Amino acid sequence: MDKSREELEKEYAEATAKLEQYQHRGQRYENRIRYYTQGERKKRNHRLITRGGAVESIAPEVRGMSERAFFLLMEKVFSLPEVAALVSQATDQQESG
Repeated sequence: MDKSREELEKEYAEATAKLEQYQHRGQRYENRIRYYTQGERKKRNHRLITRGGAVESIAPEVRGMSERAFFLLMEKVFSLPEVAALVSQATDQQESG
C-alpha cells in the first residue's frame, strides 16, 4: 500500500511537468489577450489620427488651435441642428448600406 520513494518521485515529476504545462498555457492565453487588446487600441489610434488629419485638411486653421479651443469649437459645431441631422443621416446610411 505504501508507495516507494521511486513511485513518489515519479508522481512528483509528472505533477511538476503538468504544472509547468498549465503555467505555459496560462501565459499563452495572457499573451493572446494582450495581442487582441493592443490590436483594438492600434485600430482606434489609426482611426483617430485619420479623422484628425481629415479635419485638418478640410479646415487648416485648426492646426494652430489649442486643444481646449479645438474641443470648444467641435462642441459648438456638433451641437448645431444641421450638423446633428447630417451625422444622423450618415450613420443611418452606413447601417443600412
